[in-house]
Order: sequence, then C-alpha cells, then structure tokens
Amino acid sequence: MLNATQTRGLLVLLLSLFCGHFGWGWFQNNAKSKSPQKDVITVYLLCFLQLTGVLDDCFCDIESIDVFNNFKIYPHIRKLVERDFFRYYKVNLKRPCPFWPDEGQCSIKDCHVEPCPEVRVQHAWLICFNLTIPKKECEQAHELGAVNSTLSNQTKEAFADWAHHDDAQDHFCGLDDEMSPEAEHVDLLLNPERYTGYKGPSAWRVWNSIYEENCFKPRSVYRPLNPLAPSRGEGFYKWMEGLCLEKRVFYRLISGLHSSINIHLCAEYLLDEGWGKSVWGPNLHEFRQRFDPAETKGEGTRRLKNLYFLYLIELRALSKVTPYFERSFINLYTGNSQEDSSTKELLLQVLNETKAFPMHFDESSMFAGHKIESKTLKEEFRLHFKNISRIMDCVGCSKCRLWGTLQTQGLGTALRILFSEKEIKKLPENSPSKGFQLTRQEIVALLNGFARLSTSIKELHNFRTLLKDQR
Repeated sequence: MLNATQTRGLLVLLLSLFCGHFGWGWFQNNAKSKSPQKDVITVYLLCFLQLTGVLDDCFCDIESIDVFNNFKIYPHIRKLVERDFFRYYKVNLKRPCPFWPDEGQCSIKDCHVEPCPEVRVQHAWLICFNLTIPKKECEQAHELGAVNSTLSNQTKEAFADWAHHDDAQDHFCGLDDEMSPEAEHVDLLLNPERYTGYKGPSAWRVWNSIYEENCFKPRSVYRPLNPLAPSRGEGFYKWMEGLCLEKRVFYRLISGLHSSINIHLCAEYLLDEGWGKSVWGPNLHEFRQRFDPAETKGEGTRRLKNLYFLYLIELRALSKVTPYFERSFINLYTGNSQEDSSTKELLLQVLNETKAFPMHFDESSMFAGHKIESKTLKEEFRLHFKNISRIMDCVGCSKCRLWGTLQTQGLGTALRILFSEKEIKKLPENSPSKGFQLTRQEIVALLNGFARLSTSIKELHNFRTLLKDQR
C-alpha cells in the first residue's frame, strides 16, 4: 500500500505525463507556431495554473475539458455555425422591457437612439441628454451595438421557403416570440458578439435583476462584488453551501453564462478604429479586471469554474439529444439538398464527439427527491429561467440583446433536453413524436449557444498564453 506522500507523488507524475502528452500533441498540430518549444512549455505549464482540478458538483477536471474542447469540439463547431442553417436567427429586438421603463438602445446611461429617416438602423444617430457624457463616446457605443440587418432578396425568399417547410412539420411546443410580426432574421456572421461599449449602471441593472431576484436568493444575502449592493457579500458562499443541488446549479449556470459573455467581449475588443477599418483583438487589461484573482478578491476563479460547469451541462444535453438528430427523416432544411446533407453530417460529427466525452455531468441527481417536492422545484426552476429570458428584453444594446437572447434560449433548450430524457428515449425512428420536438429556432440557439461556450474556453487558452508572456 502507498502512503499519502507516495500517492501525491504518483498523482503529480501522472499529471505531468498527461500534460506533456497533450502539449506535444498540440505542438504537432500547430504548424503555424513561430516558437514551438515555447508553445509546448506554455501548454505544459497551463496544467499548473490556479484554474485546475475537479469542478464542484461533478466529477470532471478542467484540464480534460480544455484538451477535449480545443482539439475535438472547437474546430468542428466553428465550421458548423457558419452553415446557412445555423447562421440565421429570428429574434424580436423591439419587445419592450416588462420590468422597468425602457432606457433606449444606447449603451450609455441617459442616451437613446434616434434613427435617421430612410437610413438603416446601423447608421442611426444618438441624441444624448446628459451633457456630462461625450457625444462622440455615445455615438461610438451605439454604432458598435447596432445590429446589421442587411439581407439579400435571395436570402429573404429562402426564409419564406424555410418557413413553409417548417410549418409542414409537427410542432408540439410553443413558438414563443418567433412568430411575432416584429421578429426579424439576423445574420449572426454579420453581427459577431464583441465589445459594444455597453457597460455601467444600465448593464449592472440587468445582471443585478438576474442575480438578486431570480437565483433563489433572499434579499438579505448579496453576491460578492455587486456594484449595486450595500454590503460586500461575505455570507454569500455560506448561504450557497446550504442550498440543494438544483438551486446551486441554477446560480452556477447564470454565473457561467455571464463569464462566457465577458470573455467574448474581452477577446473581441475594439483596440483601434484606424482609418476606415476597426482593429479587434484581446484586451488583457479588461480580462484581468473581470477574472484575475488579485483584482476580483478570488471571484475570478469561481466565475471561470462556473463557465466550465455550464459547458458540461450543455455538452451533456448535446450528447443526450443525439438520437433525435440521428433519425433519417430529420433534415436541416435550407433548400440546398447537398448543403443540407453536408450540414447534418457535420452536426452528427459534433454530436458523436460529445457522446465520446468520458466525464459527463450526471443530471439524474437533480430533481431526484420526493416526487411532489421535485415537481414543484422543477417548475420553480423553469419559471425563474423564463423570467431571466424576459429580462434580456431590458438590455439597452441591440447586439448585446441579440446574443443574450440567443444564448439564454440555447441554455433553456439544453435544460429542456436534460429534463426530457424519457421522451427522447421513446422517439419513433421514422416519424415525429408528440413527446419531444425541437423547432428550427431552438436548434439554431442550442448549437450557437454551445459554440459560444466552446469559443470562451478556447479564448481562455489564448489569454493564459498572453498572461504568461507578460511575466
């Protein structure tokens, strides 16, 4: 028998071999690297940074997720969401905020959008009523946050064909806002998620409402570093320890989504406007402000671990829903049969990779208590999440609202999949099922939402490399 010291030594040795093996594999597949030896050392050392080890509430370590995502998932999911079926998302960006007066579409407080007649929304002017805010800054924030709604006539005709095809299918779930006359198709490739200037009290208000009112939390307990809270939130984690698994999971999902969005904004930051061409890239200062343990009093590490937790939840949902898409009659229809077939083949490739992951989150431990209590808790879980979906209508930046809505719907779809395991197992092979059905909108949101999480983990690798280069 090994003693404690010998056991720890063996674990360190195994971890070293593990990291070295994948580091060398990464080096062999990275032909563009200018400094291969340095890159191998960087990947190797990443295993010993602070963000390591097993995640809470599941049995998976961060290092395994990094390797799996960056080499198995990310390259394929990035290609998938560029296909026509996945690049267009229908959304209503005009629905009013149901919780407080609409502050307009400007990302800076006390500004609102005043569209110019006969000009597209992306060229609208801002009128600032608060003279303490520079007009140029306000105009820049709106321009960055505006949605590019440009679509060709051919694309619009294709949407009509898609809708006719979808209407012929058997739908057994609500279409929600998708059928609103104000809903529009948006080309996600023309509207990438990146820095828009949306920050300050307006953004704080949205996230504060999500955390303080919808995460099963009493008003007497405040989350740490909440800019709108009267206290520091010292009792927050003590309160969290007393929660049941389901409520802890809910908070961690929202925190993970928040972290992922922040990583996107830090990774695609406006570095220079230049002469007619903007330069976008990683902003290390912004990243450290949000995630550096020294600058966040340790909160940054927790936030990033919640991102990994969310990734595992959606990864599990994709593995569970694979049988739904494996059926021969499921067609990712765009009218181009050759591309449709190729898109489905690529989707199944991604889904089969998710099934091969060995350390999935075990959702069977959720809602597994007394039948009546579990049913009540599940309904409360659903209603809280639905409320958060409505809060996205209060985001004062069109592009932020677009991606916030999409990623929230993607997570909601993932949760519905996890809670529908019995229905998915009973799916008929050659016909639709009344028990479980996904709309085009849900499929687009599910895969794009997961692609955003995959991108976040990939960007974390890039930020770690930048941080090490600074040392």
